[in-house]
Amino acid sequence: MKQTVSLAFLALALLPAPALAQSTATGTVGIDGRVTPVCILGDPNPALVNLGQISAASGPRTGRIDTIAPRVVTLPASHCNFAGSVVRVDTTALRSDDLSAPQPGFARAVNYTASASNWASGSSTATSNALRDGTSPTATGTGTIQPLPKLAEITLTLSNFTTPGDLVLVAGSYTGTVIVTLGPAAIPD
Repeated sequence: MKQTVSLAFLALALLPAPALAQSTATGTVGIDGRVTPVCILGDPNPALVNLGQISAASGPRTGRIDTIAPRVVTLPASHCNFAGSVVRVDTTALRSDDLSAPQPGFARAVNYTASASNWASGSSTATSNALRDGTSPTATGTGTIQPLPKLAEITLTLSNFTTPGDLVLVAGSYTGTVIVTLGPAAIPD
């Protein structure tokens, strides 16, 4: 009997106790952040365009600019995370390392066209127009505005290699540059 009473008492002890009044409280934490407008231009591939021998070595055009096939450089994974971006191309003609005045009938400059495409609806194009002595070698071209954020491979094509007046090129090394800039539509100079 002792055991029966003990079990009954134990059963009463396990009954839920009347709930005490409980209260809850909530708090709200705000979270804030920002994303800075940024443009990234992919690394040029190739980073150096080697044209090799640029003057004709034989035939009626010996010494004059040879036919040079267009060259293509890609800038992969280029992007701007905001609307209203543009690509600008700045070209500097290929010029002889020797910048002394050339003799009559000779030139120390090779002009070309650089065109960046696959960013906005139009290409960014600049054609250098250096004089035969290599002066006035630069040109700038800005394309149309990209109205949305974009991620793309920009393609830079170098073409239309010419010599001022189709003159004979002075022997030596020739170097030039193309600068591609990706940024807001109002790119500072």
